Amino acid sequence: MGQAVSRDDFMWTYSEQPHCSRREKIVKAHPEIKQLFGIDPSLKYVVSAAVLLQILACFLLKDADWTLVLLQAYFFGGVVNHSMTLAIHDISHNTVFGNSRPIANRFFGMWANLPIGVPISIAFKKYHVEHHRYLGEDGLDTDVPTELEAKLFTSSLRKFFWLFFQPLFYGFRPLILYKKAPTDLEILNVIVQFIFDGFILYYCGIKSLAYLIIGSLLAMGVHPSAGHFISEHYVFAKNQETYSYYGFWNLVTYNVGYHVEHHDFPYIPGRNLPLVRKIAPEFYDSLLVHNSWTYVLYQFVMNPAIGPYARIKRKARVAQQFEGNNVLDEYVEAFFTQLGYFKAREAVRSLVSNLSQQCARVFGKKKEI
Repeated sequence: MGQAVSRDDFMWTYSEQPHCSRREKIVKAHPEIKQLFGIDPSLKYVVSAAVLLQILACFLLKDADWTLVLLQAYFFGGVVNHSMTLAIHDISHNTVFGNSRPIANRFFGMWANLPIGVPISIAFKKYHVEHHRYLGEDGLDTDVPTELEAKLFTSSLRKFFWLFFQPLFYGFRPLILYKKAPTDLEILNVIVQFIFDGFILYYCGIKSLAYLIIGSLLAMGVHPSAGHFISEHYVFAKNQETYSYYGFWNLVTYNVGYHVEHHDFPYIPGRNLPLVRKIAPEFYDSLLVHNSWTYVLYQFVMNPAIGPYARIKRKARVAQQFEGNNVLDEYVEAFFTQLGYFKAREAVRSLVSNLSQQCARVFGKKKEI
């Protein structure tokens, strides 16, 4: 368990990511693939059923033994919550209500976020856009481990430790690599999540809240469903940056295993991704495919050629952007406009200004006398 990794640096390249050029070729060869773009009308029902299922599980586990709570968290609740993180991934591409209703998609992402226990939906969205646009670019793609992670977790035992705590590294990495100002929707996401957590704590107890949060942490660490974190972009074959998996875990992960197809066509809902490969097999049949996410995790731990350094990186094309969009501003402004707040404010300012002028004239005349 102590064999060190064979790499001491990332795999730097000066070529562009392959997905844009492949997308152009596929669309040219198979223009009918555009029919797969759009929304997944079933997604809101499937996600809502999963959220309600987790609330029911919280109620059923409120008086359970801690052993049962932990077992359920790993084998059931964690799988559902990991599924919710991937639903949020799909929702971040506006696949529920379409690109014309971005705010509706963001609010639905908060709904999907509830059973996870910690607020991630809005923050994930703003960083995931960069992951697609600037795949592997230094300081822009926070999916790539930090230099510190790559240097510290070099042996099999250390890599296993890194996998176990992967959700924490994944969550806090943007604060090191790419700091962005919190937006109004992020703050709302935190408020909504804390209200829900308080609801679960008050009505179901600490065990139920622990079931949600611990399940999320366990299922995104050393868990078969977490294999996609490694399988997607860690380099297992020379000159291949992204990898797909076509196994049964796709049934509960919104087809995130079809990851090459997803990066080629980010705005095709997960439900339709299998059809991409079916329509254009000549573009995918020659690529290496992972057959088991569990084996991917085993390879990551035991194979010295695979580790945090096994990622393709590029020089950043643009500078980091600290400021974000506070998209609720215009809605808040419209609300206060309807209430007449701004007219009342101007009237008060005008009244105060007139009173000040009159007082100045009165006091000025007294001084002259």
